[in-house]
Amino acid sequence: MGKVFLYTGTGAGKTTNAIGLAVRAVGHGLKAVIIQFMKGWRNTGEYLIAERLQPEYEIHLVGREGWVDLKNPSEEDREMARKGINLAREKLKEKPALLVLDEIGLAAFIGLVSVEDVLKLLDEVPEETDVVLTGRYVPPELVNRADFVNLVVEAKSPRELYTKIGITH
Repeated sequence: MGKVFLYTGTGAGKTTNAIGLAVRAVGHGLKAVIIQFMKGWRNTGEYLIAERLQPEYEIHLVGREGWVDLKNPSEEDREMARKGINLAREKLKEKPALLVLDEIGLAAFIGLVSVEDVLKLLDEVPEETDVVLTGRYVPPELVNRADFVNLVVEAKSPRELYTKIGITH
């Protein structure tokens, strides 16, 4: 079974770390599949670069545009997250070198997907595939399941810089 990496915490950069690993894999000629939960914006760098990096780089948005109400997610949000889990299961059959499940930790925390479903998915990971999980407020079961856990904390925050480069949180 492949390794599971987790990037969590309230600081910015979790997705950026995961995308960096995907680009590194692609640079070595390996397949990287990214599934972004709760995200539907197509005007992000990680989405816009996809065409240039194909066929090794593949990205799927399984969220709608706009923000998910973290205290009361809609049925549409839940359905999209379920589709994301099913898509991940299908992509694992292709045995990519890297599978990124962006924001899956937060999706599990607010109940868009069950922790049990994520754990079952991780049990299906082939030896050839490493998985990266991201998201804040990750349930402890997922933290315990990860082989590597990186905590991203904010030490200093020049918000205007974030806005200029398109990072919002």
